[in-house]
Amino acid sequence: MKRVEFLFDFGSPNAYFAHRVIPQIETRTGARFEYIPILLGGIFKLTNNKPPIVAFGEVKGKLAYEQRESERFMRRHRITNFRFNPNFPVNTLTLMRMAVAAEAAGELTPFVAAGFHYMWEAGRKMDDPAVIRAAFLESGLDADRLAAAAQTPAVKQRLMANTEAAVARGVFGSPSFFVGDELFFGKDRLGEVEDEIRAAR
Repeated sequence: MKRVEFLFDFGSPNAYFAHRVIPQIETRTGARFEYIPILLGGIFKLTNNKPPIVAFGEVKGKLAYEQRESERFMRRHRITNFRFNPNFPVNTLTLMRMAVAAEAAGELTPFVAAGFHYMWEAGRKMDDPAVIRAAFLESGLDADRLAAAAQTPAVKQRLMANTEAAVARGVFGSPSFFVGDELFFGKDRLGEVEDEIRAAR
């Protein structure tokens, strides 16, 4: 079976949507997605990309259409608890470093679940250290240990390496997926991701 990867940053609502649908694909295919923390701001800088609200903000009808597509996606996948974060945009540098620390500690799965929940369901200001600490403590994680680990050179370097490696493989945004070496971008490509997984079997 080919490696299946999900490259994510908590700051992307579309990454949240993908996260919500991935378990369904795993159930249907038997594949397991490997979650790879990346820094979306770093991706944008390295690829000269821009957030959609900046890139398309002056394109008449574009953002309204994208919102409509998101509404269709949520209906299709029965996602009912999404809330656009009122603090958006949120600087996710600390969160993504903490994700790398959680991965090293074998706690990435609960950390990801909590991170996406507080960002895109609870609407917390997830670039405020006090808010971050309270959120992960509520989730039963050792927020202080993870925050301390997030400041270590090894964790900082790992996130940077993940981000640079993603760009080297052609990634320019999040959510991005790999099935083997085949790259897919965006929540609307999850059907193609599933097809590729089945073909690889």
